[in-house]
Amino acid sequence: MNRVRVAMMAGGVMLAVAAVRSETPPGFDLVIAGGRIVDGTGAPWFRADVGIKGDRIAAVGDLSQTAAVRRIDARDHMVAPGFIDMLGQSEMTLLADNRAESKIRQGITSEITGEGGSAAPVSEATLKDQRAWLDTYGIKVDWTDFRGYFDALRRARPAINLGSFVGAAQVRQVVLGAEDAQPTAEQLRRMEALVETAMQQGALGLSTALIYPPGSYARTPELVALARVAARQGGVYASHIRDEGSHEMDALEEAITIGREAKIPVEIWHLKVAGRLNWGHMKDVVARIEQARAEGLDVTADMYPYVASGNGLDATVPQWAQAGGVDAMIKRFHDPAQRARILAEIRGGHGGEWDGWKGRPPEDILIVSVLDPSLQKWTGKRLSQVAAEMGKSPEEALIDLVEADRANVFVARFSMNEDDLQYALRRPWVAIDLDAGGFSLDGPFGASKHHPRALGTMPRVIGHYARDLKLFSIEEAVRKMTSLPARRMGLVDRGLLRPGLAADVVVFDPERIHDVATFEVPNVYSEGVEHVVPPPWPGPASSRWRGRAGGGCPSRWDGTRHRRKPGLRNRPAGCRS
Repeated sequence: MNRVRVAMMAGGVMLAVAAVRSETPPGFDLVIAGGRIVDGTGAPWFRADVGIKGDRIAAVGDLSQTAAVRRIDARDHMVAPGFIDMLGQSEMTLLADNRAESKIRQGITSEITGEGGSAAPVSEATLKDQRAWLDTYGIKVDWTDFRGYFDALRRARPAINLGSFVGAAQVRQVVLGAEDAQPTAEQLRRMEALVETAMQQGALGLSTALIYPPGSYARTPELVALARVAARQGGVYASHIRDEGSHEMDALEEAITIGREAKIPVEIWHLKVAGRLNWGHMKDVVARIEQARAEGLDVTADMYPYVASGNGLDATVPQWAQAGGVDAMIKRFHDPAQRARILAEIRGGHGGEWDGWKGRPPEDILIVSVLDPSLQKWTGKRLSQVAAEMGKSPEEALIDLVEADRANVFVARFSMNEDDLQYALRRPWVAIDLDAGGFSLDGPFGASKHHPRALGTMPRVIGHYARDLKLFSIEEAVRKMTSLPARRMGLVDRGLLRPGLAADVVVFDPERIHDVATFEVPNVYSEGVEHVVPPPWPGPASSRWRGRAGGGCPSRWDGTRHRRKPGLRNRPAGCRS
């Protein structure tokens, strides 16, 4: 069935190409004229026009004598396939703000998501600790599986395409709850059945986030069993591996073992080496991945170009203390003996110095956003500063904040080294991700501050690392965010500028493109992306991207204006113009 599905998808593309070659259309809906074509392969740019008809690229070449409904002059600009975010977090944010301007203004037209947790399957156990966040943004979860979720996403008409993994932690929580427990044979069969259903309904593979409870409670044999189910349907195993610090090599070995035993491709999500004591070890990590590849194992990775990661402040709390969910964790905070143990483990050893989870000191932890408005005063401050103002130790301040916001405090952790980052970023098998959801600054999520990666990743790779530092060519930077992730995810009709493929296209100024968002002033859109051409709304019958829900409108967003164009006020919600 997998071979038939792939053949049918590829055949559909070939038929589309044949149709383009055999017909002489009277014109195009859009011609992007005179640009420098960066086709997504990594090959040097060439000068040509791109003709679009409907939702397909119809021609690439000299179209100067061909009629078009609209023509964009792309002279002195680069024209590339729409960028693909290899790990976003937009599965829920798109339901509350479908415009995703933080992604569109970077040239992103497609996103892969579902990191350990996923939008489906859903049960009361999976929703319990999410209720406060969902209610704050008015998101109603009225589905139980991926079929229902993708229906809800289509109704929302998102401005980007979305594909999702099924999270191993998600299926675990449906069957076992949030407890630190191991499944019985029958429970494991139920988990396997949930993965099977998710794959049939469009999931791209199995994902894990083994650094966070309850996903961290899973042992390797459980993950191999679930990955085998995904492998039978052509899926990929993607992992936020179990440790990115002192025990990273062991965590990487586990991911490689799962790939080998389940016979499934492996994607290491947001590759990094975390913790000051571990800086310089990226060469070892890269060497192990390249050794696995040399042995014939299909292992690749992706990363974001920042030295600070981003996650919940509760990630610093010992994992045993998080078992059972937020209520159980808070209850432990109020038990004197358990509280003392939690504080001691956060505080760590080394002569009483702050050691904590992954060795990140309080001065390296920046409070980015909170859910409770009464805690807003702490955003933009380091944990060390917050603790001083509270008159408490850093570890006391940490668990008090976690309790006050019910584990909704989001922080940036400055735990990586620029040399390590650049060493990994050069690898040809490393794609690009944001690890952030899409939003618009004038929407419901715009009131919160964000990690700058949410608004600046793709322009930063092109502008800073390719153009300015010359770490690699702009063509290679584009390949890392187009054909590389498209081929990894089996998206046969995007990632390249070719006749017959999807008309996901971005036009950018190679001299002006750059990220503007910083950690001090994070909520600023990037600059230099001039036009983004989304695919027209595919509707429920679309089968080009298994599990895809996508958006798009008759209009096109023009990033040079940063405002709505006159006469387009009545476009459907979610359109950009």
